[in-house]
Amino acid sequence: MAQSEKWRIGIRREDKNIWERRAPLIPSHVQDLIRNEGLEIMVQPSHIRVFTNEEYEKVGAILSDELTSCPIIIGIKEIPVRLLEHRKVYAFFSHTTKGQLHNRPMLKTLVRNKCTLIDYEKITDDQGRRLVFFGTQAGQAGMIDGFWMYGQKVKLARHLETPFLKIKQAWNYGSLVEAKEALKRAAQEVYNSGLPDPEVPFICGFLGYGHVSQGAQEIFDLFPHEEIPPEELASFFRSGSWSAHRLYKVIFKEEHLVEPRNSRTSFDLQDYYQHPHKYRSRFETYLPYLNMIINCVYWSPEYPRFITRENLKSLWETEKEPRLQAVIDISCDLEGAVEVTTRVTTPDEPVYTYQPITGEYQDGYQPTGVTILAIDNLPAEIPLESSVFFSLALKPFIPALAREDFSREFAKLTLPPPLKRAIILHQGEFTPAYRYMEKFIENITS
Repeated sequence: MAQSEKWRIGIRREDKNIWERRAPLIPSHVQDLIRNEGLEIMVQPSHIRVFTNEEYEKVGAILSDELTSCPIIIGIKEIPVRLLEHRKVYAFFSHTTKGQLHNRPMLKTLVRNKCTLIDYEKITDDQGRRLVFFGTQAGQAGMIDGFWMYGQKVKLARHLETPFLKIKQAWNYGSLVEAKEALKRAAQEVYNSGLPDPEVPFICGFLGYGHVSQGAQEIFDLFPHEEIPPEELASFFRSGSWSAHRLYKVIFKEEHLVEPRNSRTSFDLQDYYQHPHKYRSRFETYLPYLNMIINCVYWSPEYPRFITRENLKSLWETEKEPRLQAVIDISCDLEGAVEVTTRVTTPDEPVYTYQPITGEYQDGYQPTGVTILAIDNLPAEIPLESSVFFSLALKPFIPALAREDFSREFAKLTLPPPLKRAIILHQGEFTPAYRYMEKFIENITS
């Protein structure tokens, strides 16, 4: 392999859906990598990418529909099976490490084609903290959409006009700055005129406290607000000492979400993550007080579910008019932490409604039931800010990625440790940390 080819990277165009406008590297960073690192960067033209083809061409990138000559290809979302080439190095969000069924054929093809797969989600520091992510932007877009959704829902369900009706979905704004200005206007209306009595106190529960939750709270906090500790939520609600001119938020951490099955023991965070089967959800005790829930937690099948069909049915059977109207499931784990999330949605058809009494699902908004928003690519709704943030995090790893000789065996790769930890497949073989994934593709024929 010639050095010029070895140092060539391709940026593929996103083709998962019409909403995916993000880019893994922005033009100014591409320019820096070309000028200062000696890389050659090829970019597949796209008519929907947030940056124009001309912006990449101006900074020295080569526009090309074909990336066959690129040994390394980077993108954002999953790549269609038919486009996976032999012995390529791919970097993208593969959504495979939990055994996701819909991506097993892609994983099988990567193995068969002897590809190397780097998953951004697994680029972590020595403490296991993710270094390359869109979490903050997912939270920001999810909260904007959440306010929009809530306004639509209570207008239909309770015939109420709220300031939330002035808010649009995130993708309708030209930038995050523009969206925030609109939210500030709605916030001023809450401050001046207040919310209608049936919506007071307006209490929003945030499940989780990481990057996604922080992004969502950044948007929520544009409104006049007050934080209520989970352990004080019931007494606060009963006190009646609340205001129509502010919103209330409750941040739920692990110790609020679960409890030991053995009542003689106390909650221990490390024990919970090491032995989740020893714990059960206690979140149902908070459900009666919440108007809206933002789910931001990481979840995998060994952990308890927090919003279950059983809990919702119980709430609907005991409350004449349940307060809970909306769940914004940013994490989008199907039948996961939010058990009633059974499918993901898209920006053009963003919600569906679950009827807790009957277990029935209905498209769109309904006057009864709890309405769910489960868009699985929320950062794409604010593509400019998402791309800039992501590119800043990814760019430092690109020179080492481009210069690595991936023909060597895995143990001899000299990549920075965070990047090496993210290699799921090397030359079609699962690396040691990911050998558990072999079982996911055993019976996959395509």
